Formats: sequence, structure tokens, C-alpha cells
Amino acid sequence: MAHDWPIRVYYEDTDLAGIVYYANYLKFIERGRSEWIRSLGIDQVALKEAAGIVFAVRRVEAEYLRPARFDDELVVRTSLEALSGARIVMEQRVLRGAEELFTARVTIVCLGEAGAPQRLPA
Repeated sequence: MAHDWPIRVYYEDTDLAGIVYYANYLKFIERGRSEWIRSLGIDQVALKEAAGIVFAVRRVEAEYLRPARFDDELVVRTSLEALSGARIVMEQRVLRGAEELFTARVTIVCLGEAGAPQRLPA
């Protein structure tokens, strides 16, 4: 099941050519992941306070396909690809309508307070 999160491109997201600066796509998908986790009913602050568990990005494989521009309305689509003991792999896409602009495969790990891998809680 995919989670969609709408965003709009602001002037601050663009470079001198008027297109979205490449690093901002990583910010967009980070926000999309956070909203996906929130939609599942997971409070990341409470999880950290109660169990000392945080999520961290371990790997990102990204493909820039087409540019987004100032004032574009986009959607960040996040879907689960794989789930294991301490790892979540997600596929994320940035879309303008039906047009795919950016794709990423993101691996998230669950870490305990000491920074070591920690099993995902039920």
C-alpha cells in the first residue's frame, strides 16, 4: 500500500536555472517517509523516549529523471519494499501528475541509544 504526500515547489527549493536543486529531492522524500510513518500511528518522539529507538538512513539509491520547477504541485509516493528485524526498505517516487521525476530506494535501520542496530518493536 502506497502513501502519498502532496508538496509544492517553493522558490527556495530551486537553483539559478529555476529547477529543483538536486539535494532538495532528498528533503522531499524524508518528509514523505516521516508522514508515512506518522500515518501508521507511529510517534517517533514517543518511540525514542520510551524505547530509545530511532530510525536512520543507511542507504539511498536515487535516480533523477526529469526536473521539477517553481510552483509545481508534486506528490511523494512511499511504499514498503521489504521489512526485516532492524531494517526497512522503501521505494519512493516524486511525481508531477502521472509523470515520474525522481525515484529512490531507501534503506532505513532501527538503532538503539548506543547507535547499534535494534530490532523493530512490534
